[in-house]
Amino acid sequence: MRGIGRILVVVYGILALAALGRSIFQIATKFESAPLAYSLSAVAAGVYVLATIALVARGRAWRPVAWATIGFELLGVLAIGTFSLIRPELFPEPTVWSGFGIGYLLIPLVLPVLGLLWLARGRNARATADERRAVATGAGE
Repeated sequence: MRGIGRILVVVYGILALAALGRSIFQIATKFESAPLAYSLSAVAAGVYVLATIALVARGRAWRPVAWATIGFELLGVLAIGTFSLIRPELFPEPTVWSGFGIGYLLIPLVLPVLGLLWLARGRNARATADERRAVATGAGE
C-alpha cells in the first residue's frame, strides 16, 4: 500500500481510535442522557475499526468487507446527518455522524467518498493490469 492508500488507512485508523475512545467514554459515563446518540457513535466506531482492518488486510476476502463497511459508513453519515438536522431533539448529544460529522471537521462525510473512489480505482487498475498480462502472454487472443 502506497501513497493515497496509506494516507487513507492512517486517517481511518485515527478516526477509528477517536470514535472508539469517545463512544466508550460516553457509554460508560453518561449513556442514560443520550442512549441513541451514544449507541450510534459506538456503531460508527465499529464500522471504522472494521473498515481500517479491511483496508489493511491482505486477501480477496477482505475487499468485499472494505466495500461493505465503507458503503455502510457513507449511508450512515448521510442518514444520521440528515436525521440529526430534521429531528435534533433525538440527538441531545452529538454522534460521530450527526451533522454529517461536523464535530470531526466533516471528515466522516468526505472519508467514505474517498475510500470508495480508492477501492474502485484499485479494482480498475487490477483489471487493466490483468488485461495487459493476458495480451502479453497471448491469452487475450
